[in-house]
Amino acid sequence: MFHLILTGFSEILNPQCLLLIAAGVLLGIVFGSIPGLSATMAIALCLPMTYGLEPISGMALLIGLYIGGVSGGLVAAILLRIPGTPSSVATCFDGYPLAAKGQAGKALGVGIFFSFLGTIFGILVLMCVSPVLAKIALKFSFYEYFAVGVFSMTMMASLISGSVVKGLASGAIGLLFAMVGAAPIDGLPRLTFGIHALDGGFDILPVLIGLFAISEIIKAARERNAKKATVTQDFKIKGFGFTLQEFRGQIGNFLRSAVIGTGIGILPGIGGGTSNILAYTAAKNASKTPEKFGTGVIDGIVASETANNATVGGALVPLLCLGIPGDTATALLLGGLTIHGLNPGPLLFDTEAELVYGIFAICLIANLCMLLMEYGGIKLFARVLSIPKHILMPIILVLCVVGAYGLNNRLFDVWAVLVFGLLAYVLEKFSFPLTPIILGFILGPMIETNLRRGLIASQGSYLPFLTSPISAVFLGVSVLVIVLAVRKELRLSKKAESEEGV
Repeated sequence: MFHLILTGFSEILNPQCLLLIAAGVLLGIVFGSIPGLSATMAIALCLPMTYGLEPISGMALLIGLYIGGVSGGLVAAILLRIPGTPSSVATCFDGYPLAAKGQAGKALGVGIFFSFLGTIFGILVLMCVSPVLAKIALKFSFYEYFAVGVFSMTMMASLISGSVVKGLASGAIGLLFAMVGAAPIDGLPRLTFGIHALDGGFDILPVLIGLFAISEIIKAARERNAKKATVTQDFKIKGFGFTLQEFRGQIGNFLRSAVIGTGIGILPGIGGGTSNILAYTAAKNASKTPEKFGTGVIDGIVASETANNATVGGALVPLLCLGIPGDTATALLLGGLTIHGLNPGPLLFDTEAELVYGIFAICLIANLCMLLMEYGGIKLFARVLSIPKHILMPIILVLCVVGAYGLNNRLFDVWAVLVFGLLAYVLEKFSFPLTPIILGFILGPMIETNLRRGLIASQGSYLPFLTSPISAVFLGVSVLVIVLAVRKELRLSKKAESEEGV
């Protein structure tokens, strides 16, 4: 393994890759620090740019954007009390009160340093767990892959915040769009309605850009009259922003939050938006002085920023080992690998081992870049918050359209971007989550292909899907998760009705 890690570093230690990593981290921090933008939007915007690059160079840019974007959310959370990304919601709880006390430098310093440590923890888990999990996954047949796909869909749809029914409905919408075009195995056209442009189905890139970039632009346009928050820009950071004694006092909090963040990251479709809240809650429950949380204690910042950044490494585990994205950002990374003809999964560790360990090396170097850039340019990123959105959003819109058109040089992809953007905006207005849609779109072909191959191998019998031990366990857990989630929702709705009656 050590030899492969050295090989991975040799793949990226060249001027082009290092420059792309640095550029990705810098742009990611900017996108993460501006409320309304995110790491996901940054990756969607830059994904078409990687088409002409080598796979390792393209991943250098995208992973830089991912790591920079997740960490960058702490800037707005601490200085504006507005989370720059969903991953930084819990950072607001104690980060802004601490900044309001005149200790913005301390709050930012703690957030940056523990973002760095959280990412390191997640990457180390990724490097240790992925090769082992890939070897296990190599033994999977059609039945196991089908069951894992179904399990991922149900876990994502039921654990995501909000209505379970709406989560499952969003997943079904994604599956429906995945079925447009030629069917797997026999190649028969489906849901094309005589439109020849649909014969090849929807390309993943226009879908991703539409769902996660265009919808945000429309949302920002609708909020044009929102009041602009004032930015705290008069602050100083001395050293790392905290003392050695304070660091020692946070070791237990760090380890607990890192484990929560990595574990949540490995679960498909959940991500840092959940892990930071759970870690904050766990830190508060474990504290001897829980009443101080929300008043400006560093414990809350440590928990949130450690967990959401540890999620980065965790989310890459199912992506590389099984070809299943851990969150929306890794769904876009999956698109980046796909447009280069690479299929993430256990075989990737055998066929493209240098690329896989190159990705590990990129994560480590991007994380170091994030630490240096955020400490060195934190005041610059604070000033970025002052850029008016009416200037920023039209530029992003043009780049989205150009990127979608440039992939296949056809106007159909531009229309697809706009349609998916409008659809995402409407669905979000009615509280339908977007993550299940993209996961359904990605997992749909995997689920259907393995179902049909399994039925061909068993001569039409569904029994092997239930008699295979691994498949049976995954399908059983899937049913249990849905039943428990629906019961919980029914219980909450009855409780709400009884309170209304009172």
